Amino acid sequence: LNTQKYPLGIPPPSEKDWPKEDEEDFFLLDPDRKRDVLPQPFRMINKLVMQVFESAMEIIERREMLQEAQKLKVQPKKCFPTAEFQVTERPNCLAVSGKYIFVGLSVGLAAFNTCDFKDVCAWDAAKTEICAIHTSDLGNECHALLAVDEMGLAWLFCFHKESFLLIKILNEVNDISQRSTCVEVVLSRGGDYAGILLQGNTKAWLEIYQLPKDSWLTEMERNAGAAEELSCSERRSTSSFEVGTFLLQELSVSAIQADVELDPPVLLLTVRPPKPITGTSFESPLDALKEVDDGSVLGLGYNHLIKDSQWELQEAIFRSTYQEYLEAEGVMEEEIPRYAIFHFLLPSQILEGPEMKVQPDIPVGIGVHWDGNHNFCLYLLNNSLQEKADSDLKPDVVWPCAAPIACSAVSSCSRYLALAGEDATITIWDKHLGYPLSVTAILEERFIRSIHFL
Repeated sequence: LNTQKYPLGIPPPSEKDWPKEDEEDFFLLDPDRKRDVLPQPFRMINKLVMQVFESAMEIIERREMLQEAQKLKVQPKKCFPTAEFQVTERPNCLAVSGKYIFVGLSVGLAAFNTCDFKDVCAWDAAKTEICAIHTSDLGNECHALLAVDEMGLAWLFCFHKESFLLIKILNEVNDISQRSTCVEVVLSRGGDYAGILLQGNTKAWLEIYQLPKDSWLTEMERNAGAAEELSCSERRSTSSFEVGTFLLQELSVSAIQADVELDPPVLLLTVRPPKPITGTSFESPLDALKEVDDGSVLGLGYNHLIKDSQWELQEAIFRSTYQEYLEAEGVMEEEIPRYAIFHFLLPSQILEGPEMKVQPDIPVGIGVHWDGNHNFCLYLLNNSLQEKADSDLKPDVVWPCAAPIACSAVSSCSRYLALAGEDATITIWDKHLGYPLSVTAILEERFIRSIHFL
């Protein structure tokens, strides 16, 4: 018989047998499920599997949200080519005018018809590479082309009746050492004016030409009529020989077109970049007042009464104040700009004089801004003939800006002007009324290279 020597009692509580990972939730455990707890290392494997499962569900939910958001967006329409045309040389550029596509090739030019995409005509007389093309439809199946080759020469063509007619090389000179390079060309809408930006060894300037398109169209119609009359007369005289008639007709038309001489363009004005502001050369204020403008426009600040000594004193004060910054970044001397952006402008209240006779679809002026300059300058085209050829042309209107102008754009109606400064600020101006419509500041440390109206 076994007997208990000591009385029964409640043992003291002990935590030695408690699972450390489940201490916080120990009081919530069901006593009946105490044996269902997995032992190690199965509990660790269970946790890893659950983490992988939860991460996978988060990724799935995120992707589903992205798919739903993508479905709500407007999907762009995919366009596939409907036709193609083959070129014999390497294409560098192309332009579209009317029903023709003009392609600049590694050797010459080529024209294609947009109806059947067949080669219409080619020009390779000079064996030169065409790098840029600008075209304008003159009407009556006549097109003006302004092309720039690899040597910087500006070629002016007239395309009529599926043939190229070379009118003039705008910057051609006899002495090759004096040749200037064409870096930019612009044709106005309708082909009334053409502008080219030229660069020499140490300077740059802008030349604006008026294209005598009315005389071109008249000459083309007259020659087309002469060719048709000649072909009809030859057809009547040799009606029995059909093949010979066709060949003779083609030779007659080509010979007449080769003999066509069109009037060259007329140089209207030459715009040069603004010179750096220096000290005055006037002896008295009265001499300076005689040279100022009539007061109706803003000037560029050339007719001032600041002497050279005052400029030197101001520069000395500036250098002494910001000497540490100038030594760190280096001092850049002011240079004459060598690049400009220009636009042809339609009539507006700013560009219209009291006695001017203008047409709404023909440009009356140009807008120019030079690289690193604060001013957007406007020049009238009809007043340029009164200027002296040797004197620097002064702008009719100066549009000053707070920061140097980086790029600009003009709307198709020529009413709205967009100016982007080097401080990453875009200002939209109403050119007819002369006040800003909106000012937009882009993020800091951003440089705007180009802007366009859509």
